[in-house]
Amino acid sequence: MVWLLAGATLITTLTTVGILFSILFEAIEFFKVESFWYFITGTEWTPGVSDAKFGAVPIFTGTIIITLIALIVAVPIGINIAIYLSEYASGRVRDIAKPIIETLAGIPTVVYGFFAAITLAPFIVNVCASFGVEASFNNALASGVVMGIMIVPIIASLSDDVISSVPDHMRKGSLALGMTKSETIKFIVLPAALPGIISAVLLGISRAIGETMIVVMAAGLRPNLSFNPLDDMTTVTVKIVEALTGDSSFDSPETLSAFALGLVLFVLTLLLNIVSVMMIRKFKEKYKSSNL
Repeated sequence: MVWLLAGATLITTLTTVGILFSILFEAIEFFKVESFWYFITGTEWTPGVSDAKFGAVPIFTGTIIITLIALIVAVPIGINIAIYLSEYASGRVRDIAKPIIETLAGIPTVVYGFFAAITLAPFIVNVCASFGVEASFNNALASGVVMGIMIVPIIASLSDDVISSVPDHMRKGSLALGMTKSETIKFIVLPAALPGIISAVLLGISRAIGETMIVVMAAGLRPNLSFNPLDDMTTVTVKIVEALTGDSSFDSPETLSAFALGLVLFVLTLLLNIVSVMMIRKFKEKYKSSNL
């Protein structure tokens, strides 16, 4: 049984390493014909033309902006849901509400994309027009908001588990010293659960960075270097799909650019997951003795 479990772990590890090297080798081929420095600092992404340029800054910018919008939406909602479920809700309410919230995580992303493109984006355009502000029907704001709704269950569920695992004697000790329930949550429970909450947020970021369909349907395909969330823009995953589904040959710079983008995305997601795991371990070590 031990060898069987070790084998399963080895398969997963080798698969991850295999994915990394399969991306890495093709990315190296891309950087043999295109400048790595221009790739990470250039501001023009124009593949498929005679004077093709592969400056990925507009793509990275779009990814960061849409992800930040998603976090602005998801983090306050998710953490407040977690606080309510773990500290205020009755057992019956918790048993009903948590599965419903987690159902959001099971909705196909293309459905979220329809909602963003057909409902939210026109609503944003109309609201902005009423204030005399011009907004594109393909805008980063609609994509980011819907993406934030999508990752709410991840942040809420993980944060709820972390907050619930804070030793109960810490709450009782705080209340015995005269703190109110809200003060206990603010000054005792949340600081104690902070590493785990940060970990949940980082996992949510990883999920948002890897999203494609919502961005395609709501934010567009144009690599636009803009910091205005009302403009259209795109993300790394969208350009990867576009590069790999085009008519260019596999060894062309246009196709190989997908692997360069994929390598950046892989490294970024890996770093986020490593930080997340470190946060979880810190939390467990800190309160292991308390639970004993």
